[in-house]
This record gives sequence, structure tokens and C-alpha cells, in this order.
Amino acid sequence: MNPLDDLPGAIRQAHARLQPHLRETPLDDSVALSQITGARVWLKLENLQPTGSFKVRGALNRLLLLPSKQLQRGVVAASSGNHGAAVAYGLQKLGGRGLVFVPEGASSTKLEAIRRHGAEVRVFGKSGDDTELYARQYADAHGLPYISPYNDPEVIAGQGTIGLEIARQGPEPLDALFVTVGGGGMIAGIASYLKSVSPQTRVVGCQPENDAAMWASIQAGRIVSIRAKPTLSDGSAGGVEPGAITFELCRRWVDHWVTVSEAEIRRAMQLFLEVQHQLLEGAAGVALAGFLQQAERYRGQSVGVVICGANISLQTLRKILP
Repeated sequence: MNPLDDLPGAIRQAHARLQPHLRETPLDDSVALSQITGARVWLKLENLQPTGSFKVRGALNRLLLLPSKQLQRGVVAASSGNHGAAVAYGLQKLGGRGLVFVPEGASSTKLEAIRRHGAEVRVFGKSGDDTELYARQYADAHGLPYISPYNDPEVIAGQGTIGLEIARQGPEPLDALFVTVGGGGMIAGIASYLKSVSPQTRVVGCQPENDAAMWASIQAGRIVSIRAKPTLSDGSAGGVEPGAITFELCRRWVDHWVTVSEAEIRRAMQLFLEVQHQLLEGAAGVALAGFLQQAERYRGQSVGVVICGANISLQTLRKILP
């Protein structure tokens, strides 16, 4: 059965599949952010995953469905860093081999994480779009599975397990959940599950003003290319792949969209470091910045923010510190 025919069901299956391999991350009741904003704020701490990012959920779910002989022969991925580290981590766990293509200028911290888990890294393309297209072509030409960062039903189901955990962990249904959007796999999975158990929860997609390809596509009613500018949110940077299944899922399930400036991302990251005493990367700062921008309208309500990753380089960390 196509997982998209029953995505909440596929997410439940993915959660059972992943349980022996991954921890359930906390849903933290943030006293400080609640006092600052007047909402009751819950933080889903995906920055505490073994690879420092939510991406491990989708990548590992996809890898667990491949035969062991195929894993040993090898898989191909494209990534700005976090997805590549997730694929490499999964392959290391399962005894497989992998090749990860990355764009020029990818974070050195994230490249080190990919290599640390044993995958081969090759650089191709100036943008994530170019890298993804080439990696798919390479995989097809060599008869190897391509592990997409978002454009795959089983990857979406794996990432959607965040929504299942939030629904189980919270003392009450959330009024709203803020999620950073890149290719749309995480928010598509989370939203589809939450809407099945808590239809009143408002799912808010957050993107940086400098690189908001999915929001531009939603506005246009079709997948479009944009001229992106540099952003602290390197984990969400890049366009939406032509024909991506996440586009229609986002149109269907995401209730509201916000875009945030680089200054807002920086301030959100500084605040999180100050009051939560944990690392976060720029992509995680986008969701928190989106909530802070909209906080007044959610005063007195229960609001969740997905802190999607912690993989920030020392160089970038120095830039955001006051």
C-alpha cells in the first residue's frame, strides 16, 4: 500500500519500526518562554537526536525497509548536511554503505558528521537543487536506491513520528505548532498525524525570508524556483524538487505560513541559548522566530515549537552571539 493512502497509519508503523533504534525526544515545558510570551510553550527537542537533527527519523525509516544486500551494495543521498549525517548514521547502524553528495559551501561541521559515521562525501553543485538532481541521476545510472531528504513517502512517515510523539506526550492538545519548512517532509508528516488526532491544532509553517521556496510555491499554486539569498537556516535552504509530493501535502495540511528575517532568526537563537542552555542551529531558530513574531495572537494558548536541530558550527555560533 502507498503510505500516502493512510499517512497517519504509516507514521504509526514507522514509530514502531524506529523505537529499537532511536530515543523519544522530550516535549519540554519551557517556563522561561512561557513567561516571556504569555503562552504555554512546549519545545519538541529534536536537537537531542543522536545526529543532532530530526532528519534521522526519515532516513532511518527508509533504510530499515531496504534489504540487507541492498544496504551492503550502497545507497545515494543528497544533503546540505543533516540528512547526509542521518543516512550515514543509519547505514552505520545497519551495516550498509553510502555516498552523500553535498553542495559547495556546505557546513564543515555537518560534513564532518557525515564522514564520522562512515559515508563517503562528494561535492557537486552550487545549490541544493543542483546537488539533488545530480544525486538522483547518479543513483539511477548506478542502480542504487536514492534516499531523498523529503520527497519520499517513507521518509515523510518517519519524520511524521514527531507529531505522534507530541500527541502522546502533551498533557492536552496543542492550539498551535510551529515547524520550520525546507522541502516540506517534516511538516507534512507532523501535520497529517496531528490533524488526524487533534484537528483543532493549527499547524504553522515557518521559513526564512531569504529562502522561502515552499511558501512561494504555495502562493503560486505550483512548485516554483526562487532566487534565494544566504540564510542562517542552512538546514532548510534550497528549492522544492519538481514534482515533490510534499507540495500538495503542505497545501492540504498547513494552516498558516510565516516568514522571518535573518535578524529575527538571530534573536530567537540568542534567546534559546540564554534561557534553554542548549545548542540549536539556524533552521531551529526559524520556527522559534516564527512563534515569537506571532506570539501575541497566541497569548493564553498552548503552543509547540519543533527545535529541529543543533548542528551549528563554531564560526556561525560566534556570528549570532551578541
